[in-house]
Amino acid sequence: MRKIKKYLKKLWQLIIKYFYTNRLFITYVLLALLGTIFIRELTIINTFHFKSLITDLGIILALGAIGYLFKPKNQYKYYLTILIIFTVVEVINSVYYTFFEGFVTVSLIATLKQTETVVDSIFDRLRIIDFIYVLQPIIFYYIHKTINKTPYYNYMEKIERKKTMIILTAFMSFLCLFFSFSTAEGSDYSRLVKQWNRAYLVDRFGILLYQCNDVFQSIMPKINSLFGYEDALELFNNYFNDEERNEYKKDNKYTGILEGYNIVYIHMESMQTFLMNLEFNGEKVTPNLNKLASEGMFFSNFYPQVSTGTSSDAEYIMLTGLMPASTGTVFVNYSNNTFNTIAKELKNRNYYTFSMHGNLPDMWNRINVHPKLGYMDMYFKESFEFNDDLDFENNPDVVGLGINDKLFFKQAIPKLEEMEATYDNYFGTIITLSNHSPFPHNKLFTLDLNDYYTDSKTLEETSSCYLCERNIGKYLASSHYADEALGDFISYIKNSDYFNNTVFVFYGDHDAKISYKDMNYLYNYDYTTGDLKDESDPTYIDYDSYDHNLNKKTPLIIWTKNKELSKKLTGKVDYMMGMYDVIPTLYNMLNIEDKYLLGHDIFNIKDDNIVIFPNGNFLTKKVYYNNSTSEWKQISDDIIDMDYINQYVAYTEKAIDVGNAIITYDLFNPKKQVNEEE
Repeated sequence: MRKIKKYLKKLWQLIIKYFYTNRLFITYVLLALLGTIFIRELTIINTFHFKSLITDLGIILALGAIGYLFKPKNQYKYYLTILIIFTVVEVINSVYYTFFEGFVTVSLIATLKQTETVVDSIFDRLRIIDFIYVLQPIIFYYIHKTINKTPYYNYMEKIERKKTMIILTAFMSFLCLFFSFSTAEGSDYSRLVKQWNRAYLVDRFGILLYQCNDVFQSIMPKINSLFGYEDALELFNNYFNDEERNEYKKDNKYTGILEGYNIVYIHMESMQTFLMNLEFNGEKVTPNLNKLASEGMFFSNFYPQVSTGTSSDAEYIMLTGLMPASTGTVFVNYSNNTFNTIAKELKNRNYYTFSMHGNLPDMWNRINVHPKLGYMDMYFKESFEFNDDLDFENNPDVVGLGINDKLFFKQAIPKLEEMEATYDNYFGTIITLSNHSPFPHNKLFTLDLNDYYTDSKTLEETSSCYLCERNIGKYLASSHYADEALGDFISYIKNSDYFNNTVFVFYGDHDAKISYKDMNYLYNYDYTTGDLKDESDPTYIDYDSYDHNLNKKTPLIIWTKNKELSKKLTGKVDYMMGMYDVIPTLYNMLNIEDKYLLGHDIFNIKDDNIVIFPNGNFLTKKVYYNNSTSEWKQISDDIIDMDYINQYVAYTEKAIDVGNAIITYDLFNPKKQVNEEE
């Protein structure tokens, strides 16, 4: 017993000595670890997930071991530098998560200048707590100052055993990382490689490993593009030559019906389908969009498949029928690629092609990419006359990021009519702007969101606007205005002597990034209590995370004023449909053949379709699958087994791999293919 007590006493003395002689290092470790805990709490709200905590600790220790290479006084500078780097990473990710509900990637740094015109969106959602990480280096600095007043550093110069401390610290780091990776599942490694679901990676492996892995993954495409071309080309050819995939390519009743017609895309910023089912005080939120859907062919289950590039990704998919890049954005990171697009196909058939947007030409690098997509002319901000002072309250010319949609459409009409008079055929994309986050209040907004009721105490008629100051309320008001502008545009078209030979394709480019919490306020707010309804309330609407994802669908409407053609382009199409299915569907209508498309003609594949999302989630008529949790929600009464899920998981992974291969290796570039053959 004495020996045990003696041993424990000696052990305790060693621990005390370790803490006393490594005060700076231990302070660095604790502060760094606290930063990783805070980032999880303020984003994914999983503060003490043991595996991610251990992984973060492993990386902190690994970097800390290097500090022992320096003299004790210089160790402070090294650890302070590391803490500042951690702080920058955590602040950026915290702010980015607040805005996009995701984590930042290295490739996004290349798109930083794209935030110039959405800076109001970012500042609108900034929280002071997002900068709590700045306390790490500040606290560390004051602890160093306190220590520096003592003989600590001089004492450590004499007694510190550098090699021993490096080996010991590195060994502890190894144990932490070994535990993390040895307990990981195969799907975890797959997610690390593919970076599909960043929230899951931060939850499972911690923010530090996620960011290190992201740096590695951002470099790998550059390396792979030099060495992996043949494998990518083989994957590409095998995928598109698969007979099972090609069974859905056949003629149907819509084949060739759009031959010879002009095609105009109307890219509707942040317009979601759920808006079409809402009204307040007897006024519909989107009456014009609803009417348009009743007059044309309305695809009621249409889902955007955008990634980091949001609106630019929507443009890419709507022109190519492919998937966006899993990392980075096509418009910024792969702007020198060769693209196969509907604009190019129609240009080769003597169509005049154009793009039109009231924003800056360098937003999302459009000025450089649009010509590569096949547009002959581009009409950006400088093509429109308006007062560009972003004074939302007093300048009626602007809504949100720039020229209001009503003024934009009004000036777009003469340009379109000139095209009608000048060219036999044309194709173009008109990109709207007003309905962009952060949806600042504007005096042009007229939707009355007040809730009128009788006060139970005073028995007087009163009102409240619980939605007005929330993002969802701002979005509703903004969307109502965008719908008014759309209504004006359609009226212009209908009353014009032109456009009898023109087909318009209206589509919402992506969801509005409204949080799950805000959406719940739309469905379950109780104005009598000032809080959300309890689940026991008979009027409570069950709205879970799956419902939130399913609610992100946007309208897709094909419409024409041509009376004969409009008889064929009518009715509701309720098949599950992705953005990448638009081009195959339109190509069949235009009698254009292109087998290198990831989507399908929706009228051939029908209920057998699958909508793949860049994060690895997928949707069929039976199920919505969450790749980050490997769980799913059944949305039909059909029987679902693991074979069904595994089949579509494999299909999803392959399609994403093919889409990334096309982008990373520029597989449509004929020069590169010739060089490989030589």
